[in-house]
Amino acid sequence: MGNPIEKIVLLCKKKDRKAQELLYSQFSPILFSICLRYSDNYEDAQDTFQEGFILIFNKIDQYNFEGSFEGWMKKIMVNLSLEKYRKKLKFLNDEVDQIPDITDIEDNDEFDYEYDEILTIIQTLPTQYRQVFNLYVIEDYSHQEIAELLKISVGTSKSNLSRARSILKQKLHHLKSPVVNEQIRSAY
Repeated sequence: MGNPIEKIVLLCKKKDRKAQELLYSQFSPILFSICLRYSDNYEDAQDTFQEGFILIFNKIDQYNFEGSFEGWMKKIMVNLSLEKYRKKLKFLNDEVDQIPDITDIEDNDEFDYEYDEILTIIQTLPTQYRQVFNLYVIEDYSHQEIAELLKISVGTSKSNLSRARSILKQKLHHLKSPVVNEQIRSAY
């Protein structure tokens, strides 16, 4: 157990406040970005983030030093985010929005996009598409794992990913189109 993270985890298991602060400050950026990806807005992401860290500290005794500790924490944040979404759906008795088919845009986009631009556009995806996109593309889950986690079929997972990619492609293309850029420039 010569790894500094392992030492911090051991101290956190003993409820050491300094170790908890170190863990929090070291992993806050990456764990908060996960919450942002799965939340509808910044405030919901903050709530999930805080609840997630409380959960991490409460369950830290369950971590047995097998596998990545960072991965263990990420899984807690993803699962909490999805659980909150399911509760919200149940509470609102919401119907899943239907999005009309979007025709594919040619793959000749040669634009560079900033991380913030892409994250902002991902946030505009309907929740079910955003969740599958994040789990598959960013978290590297398989469609089988996504289907089990979200309680959907593998086909629905694949379809939602395809739809998410199509919508993102359209929005990114629109973001960098000369017409939109000209409209933005002429507004100032």
